[in-house]
Amino acid sequence: MKKQNVGDGPVIIKKYANRRLYNTETSSYITLEHLAAMTREGRDFKVVDAKSEEDITHNILTQIIMEEESRGQTMLPVNFLRQLIAMYGDSMQQMVPGYLEASMDSFRRNQEQFKSAVEGAFANSPFADLAKRNMAMFEAATQAFKPAATKAGEASAPAATKDEEIAALKAELSRLHEKIEKLGD
Repeated sequence: MKKQNVGDGPVIIKKYANRRLYNTETSSYITLEHLAAMTREGRDFKVVDAKSEEDITHNILTQIIMEEESRGQTMLPVNFLRQLIAMYGDSMQQMVPGYLEASMDSFRRNQEQFKSAVEGAFANSPFADLAKRNMAMFEAATQAFKPAATKAGEASAPAATKDEEIAALKAELSRLHEKIEKLGD
């Protein structure tokens, strides 16, 4: 998703005590909506506290997600949020960010491949408009990033040991990777 258009490094955004955000590239004040748009465009940015120079990008991105979710554009299912919160303080917490990032990267790659395949298949047919509408619906539906649901009747008992937890996560990661590979074929 890196499409950095202007400049060599990330755009520096300064956040002042009055909560205003200042884009040093354009020398103008911006809003969280501007940062969300930059993210969608693939622009890399770093938000720093104007006084302390502390990197607060993570906090700002989290704030953007909160605002999007509060507007009714919910993408994060309650069950996913509960599972995510439960991972804080868990022995596997350090693995979660890398796992989520890799999963989202694979998801986006497969989404683009699927979109290209469908558009190519219907490009010069009377079904082109129908295919475009279906793709729009598909894209709206795929905005939700949901963890795999457990099978009906399966008890979700915690693993007895740390090694079993790691083995279970590796097996789940492998299963998800195989699913993603099949979708790409």
